[in-house]
Amino acid sequence: MLHTADTTVRTLVRTSDASALSLARSDDEPPLTIPRDPAREAARRELSKRMYHENDPSWFQRALDAFWDWVGKLFNAASAATPGGALGLVVVIVAVLAVLGALWWRLGAPRRQPTSAAALFDDRPRSAAEHRAAAEAHAAQGHWNQAVQERMRAIVRSLEERTLLDIRPGRTADEAAAEAGRTLPSHADRLGTAARDFDDVTYGGRAATEQSYHRITELDRALERTRPVLASSSHSAAHNARQGAAE
Repeated sequence: MLHTADTTVRTLVRTSDASALSLARSDDEPPLTIPRDPAREAARRELSKRMYHENDPSWFQRALDAFWDWVGKLFNAASAATPGGALGLVVVIVAVLAVLGALWWRLGAPRRQPTSAAALFDDRPRSAAEHRAAAEAHAAQGHWNQAVQERMRAIVRSLEERTLLDIRPGRTADEAAAEAGRTLPSHADRLGTAARDFDDVTYGGRAATEQSYHRITELDRALERTRPVLASSSHSAAHNARQGAAE
């Protein structure tokens, strides 16, 4: 469209010049000279009217065309630099995508590590029964993140109520699992896993599943049935073992 407008401008200018020459050659009238610049400006004003630009592409279309032109030039430059030309470039791109897909499938989504571990409980104290009820309510609605969080809090609060853990504000899930594992050694690994699930959901951006909630629920019930290994019992057992060996 711009090429057509320029052509029209040149045509109008040439027409103006021809008219000036014909007027100059007339014997009946005095010579009349029309400057080229005013004629050109008049032609431009005429062509700036809206009716000449109704079919011009929009700014979005012009930007899109410029983008695809840039992509085409980039692709051509990459093809020229890649052995095998365009086919070689396609093979390289497919290979890179395959490697990235394999890494994603093998490693999963990137995990965000918490900058610092926050406290396990909020400011409002609740009993283990209240945390369990909240966990079951969240599980009934399919809110597995909140269900896992509340069940872990129920485990720690229950251990505090049984005096297997001292009540300490600001305790983290990892600290609670480590301390409880010393009193309940048969469940130390499962306590550590539950603490990691809690951290992944709360700070790591991971989504809990129904299976993870059932796993931590089974741990909660198992801990209720497990008798703790107290320090005095361990000392007595070790003393009896040494005494038996001496006899």
